[in-house]
Amino acid sequence: MNREVTLPLIVDDRGTLQVAAADVSRLLRTLGGRWVRLVESGAGDLDEDTVAALTIELAKLADRIDVACIAHSSGQRG
Repeated sequence: MNREVTLPLIVDDRGTLQVAAADVSRLLRTLGGRWVRLVESGAGDLDEDTVAALTIELAKLADRIDVACIAHSSGQRG
């Protein structure tokens, strides 16, 4: 799965960022972790392989957000 994902930023009418990238990446990792715990506890009818695959993709997306933020804050582009 190698599709580009563009996340729109939530800004106010003055252009001030309202959602921090760190919060978005933390949310993605938390969501995946909760799915894994649900599978481990046997709650719901969640497919273990599907949850694992989705959790990995969420973590990859969170990593990409973190790397992009680090690059941006260090003045690197690309």
